[in-house]
Amino acid sequence: MKRNASTSVKLARACLAAFLLLFPTARPAAAQTSPPNIVFILADDLGYGDLGCYGQARIRTPHLDRMAAEGLRFTQAYAGSTVCAPSRCVLMTGRHTGHARIRGNARLPLLPEDITVAEVLQARGYRTALIGKWGLGEPDTTGLPTRQGFDEFFGYLNQHHAHNYYPTYLWRNEARFAVRNVVPNEDAQGGGKASVRREYSHDLIAAEALRFVRSNRDHPFFLYLALTLPHANNEAGREGMEVPELGDYADRDWPEPQKGHAAMIGRLDRDVGRLFNLLKELGLDERTIVFFTSDNGPHREGGNDPDFNDSNGPLRGIKRDLYEGGIRVPFIVRWPGRVAPGAVSEQVTDFADFLPTAAALAAGDAPDGIDGVSILPSLTGSGAQAQRPHFFWEFYERQGARAVRQDRWKAVRQPWHAAVQLFDLKADPGETKDLAAENPGLTARLAAIMETAHEPDPNWKEPASPLRN
Repeated sequence: MKRNASTSVKLARACLAAFLLLFPTARPAAAQTSPPNIVFILADDLGYGDLGCYGQARIRTPHLDRMAAEGLRFTQAYAGSTVCAPSRCVLMTGRHTGHARIRGNARLPLLPEDITVAEVLQARGYRTALIGKWGLGEPDTTGLPTRQGFDEFFGYLNQHHAHNYYPTYLWRNEARFAVRNVVPNEDAQGGGKASVRREYSHDLIAAEALRFVRSNRDHPFFLYLALTLPHANNEAGREGMEVPELGDYADRDWPEPQKGHAAMIGRLDRDVGRLFNLLKELGLDERTIVFFTSDNGPHREGGNDPDFNDSNGPLRGIKRDLYEGGIRVPFIVRWPGRVAPGAVSEQVTDFADFLPTAAALAAGDAPDGIDGVSILPSLTGSGAQAQRPHFFWEFYERQGARAVRQDRWKAVRQPWHAAVQLFDLKADPGETKDLAAENPGLTARLAAIMETAHEPDPNWKEPASPLRN
């Protein structure tokens, strides 16, 4: 399949965005109806079961629980992948990992012809910012956020640097921003374990997000707030759950990494609350739609044990699995006056749906050739909700994996060349009973989708079959 977007299309969109900013009265009529501000908050390695509103019993998340009570909580929402970079690529480009530009954690950049949600919104006159973790382009490449539709960027460019919560630098736009920590074993990508800890990166990122909102209170804005909590600092070993203080969990009779993990989630929750307080203070609450989710399932890194507090809830698997625990994630949407409070949706959705949804919110058009559909009808309860024919994921680490969901059925090959397993997610969301032998026709049909949904790419080599010489 050829990509429909070209460099000339991207240039045209950029020119349109600049024109709209210079001559606001020339905006199309649809844009004059005050489209909402859009905030997308992405946690890092937060499990389906890590929030109180999804059944967590021991880690307190009052602000996110209140967000769910005041908004819409999805029970069948999926990340774009089971690890960082490809999940974020799906989110930004609306293309699933069968033909997305970035399908694994190798540091390949987005290219000029890749159209991101930021560019779509920029063309509708939005001011755009990525604050947090990117993962889709290194310094001096076409994948830099400021070359992919973001007016402002502050944070980490790649996922390895983002392991370190006490780094010596972050990035502001395309330049390094010094941070007052000391990392004696700092590697070439900025990773390591600090010996002197003065500034916690999450706190800097949260403060920058609040600054961006204040600075753009009188203009439509898109804030992609890609937080790093509760990911581990892998380079710190069992001390990788880095957080300035343990707070409510300091006196718990828990292993230290579990105290740190809970405190990280608590800090994330606190700062979501600070954002909502600011929106109310500025009179932006009803003019702003806020999305909250996670890039994949919970991790077993930095000393963390995802089973200790049941981070995947009733689901099977964790990060790096294509079973539900690796890809099904919490997903909450709040928009006072437009999204009904306290509602729960069983609509199946994944990250590819965000780009067309954002385009619809801005009264714009999504690019051709994407996999997602707008879920605005599901959010507002108005209009007919388009349904996707299937959902697809592929994964390249270890021995690889593929999965496809269609209606209530999910087929999984893990590893890549293993026999297909079939699960009825309505009856068995924990994927405990393989029904492939009882449903050979359905199993074969879903296995065939795995082949057609995958578009070969020289950057992503199919894992070798153990049967091959």
